Amino acid sequence: MRIDPTGRALQLLSLLQTHRFWPCAELATRLGVTERTVRRDLERLRELGYPVDSTSGKYGGYRLATGTHLPPLVLDDEEAVAVSIGLRYAAEAAISGMEETSLRALTKIEALLPHRLRRRVSALRSSVSSVPREVDGDFIHPEALSMFAAACRDQEHMRFDYRRRDGEISRRLVEPQKLVTVERRWYLVAWEGHRGDWRTFRLDRIQAPQKVGSHFPPRGIPGGDAADFVASSIGLTRRHHDAKLVIHATSAELEEVLRWADHTLIEVNADHCVVQVRSEDIGRLAMRVAEIALTAPVTVIEPVELDDTMRRLAAHLTAR
Repeated sequence: MRIDPTGRALQLLSLLQTHRFWPCAELATRLGVTERTVRRDLERLRELGYPVDSTSGKYGGYRLATGTHLPPLVLDDEEAVAVSIGLRYAAEAAISGMEETSLRALTKIEALLPHRLRRRVSALRSSVSSVPREVDGDFIHPEALSMFAAACRDQEHMRFDYRRRDGEISRRLVEPQKLVTVERRWYLVAWEGHRGDWRTFRLDRIQAPQKVGSHFPPRGIPGGDAADFVASSIGLTRRHHDAKLVIHATSAELEEVLRWADHTLIEVNADHCVVQVRSEDIGRLAMRVAEIALTAPVTVIEPVELDDTMRRLAAHLTAR
């Protein structure tokens, strides 16, 4: 099928926006044109303000550079749906001002979606509901979040006031290591030199954060994983196993059985749903899937070991 120059240029831009390095020959193959045509299309993109870097020689190619301004983005169907859904749930984040900003961006994007994509986004949104979590009314300022992220990256000391659970406030000087999210909470994993130990801080309880200006050498987080460290600190069991299932029932029919399952509804159809379910280990995951199977037929897409576990479970139950 022949693609007009404008459509081809948009396809080229979509490839470049992955920010990977593209050899000219590979771009030509992807677009079904000659390398000369690719170079001509790249020049057209440069004229439109897209900063395209190039290297010459046998192993030369092209990459979309970081520009000084934000040119129009090109999203394929799946990317557009993912961005729309992501913005919808970003509106529920415990970050000050995020709700209004996310909804404003979402309104702009959904207004541009073709009807077929708007229906997909609408179907998923109408079929998924969130249980509001009790929070104490404190929110994180985006500036503070960015400040801590930069301090983790640059290994720079930070000082702040921290409000403990009992309300007492103390001054802290720490070496920020990693930021971790748990549901709507943000946590900072840091080494506190004064106490000579690792600490977990809730960002919504931090006040007046500021960079000290001094830097620290890298340290290894206990266990090597910041998320595991936070989960252990707050008494949370991390769910290391997940499965993708096709459940042959409507979302309404599955509402009750999935109520207490740690799950994500991936796809909703008239007669089946695609769901991701998580649990602590493969055995508990198999029991959760078996519970769902009492309501409707289930097909395990992945992982393979869960399918094997389910077969063994069925065999044992049949034998008994």
